Amino acid sequence: MSDVTLILKAAAFAARKHRDQRRKDAEASPYINHPLELARVLAEEGGVTDAATLCAALLHDTIEDTATTEDELVREFGAEVAALVLEVSDDRTLPKAERKRQQVEHAATISPKAQRVKLADKICNLNDVATAPPANWGQDRRREYFDWARQVIDQLRGVDARLEAAFDRAYAARP
Repeated sequence: MSDVTLILKAAAFAARKHRDQRRKDAEASPYINHPLELARVLAEEGGVTDAATLCAALLHDTIEDTATTEDELVREFGAEVAALVLEVSDDRTLPKAERKRQQVEHAATISPKAQRVKLADKICNLNDVATAPPANWGQDRRREYFDWARQVIDQLRGVDARLEAAFDRAYAARP
């Protein structure tokens, strides 16, 4: 299977898995816009062409937010893509505060490809929080999110200067 075919297969898979999900912004935009934007940020702003990384970006929330299993990802996309998705997935059985603490603690220990996906995720989330925040988030909550995202990204500095610069630009819009 060609890289392009694999990436398109990942986009279609993510669209199916997230089909009933909406973002938390006031317009309740389709959730699939988020993983598509991650892949765009990686490709356009980061110059990433690696198919496994782009697939992982498209699939990054499938284990965390849908009924997708690791075995399913391995079967459909291979062990490397599945492993990358697992590296960036939170353990939803843990309380939110613990998940956030673990993201900061573990960011430096994940693979460089997973770190790029994590960078793109935080870039996209900051852009969304700055321009179309969750409807019930006030300015303090938005600032807290920006500052926490910076703590995560500061743990993986040095992996990709272009993506880090894009993160810094997104962070500059801090409310």
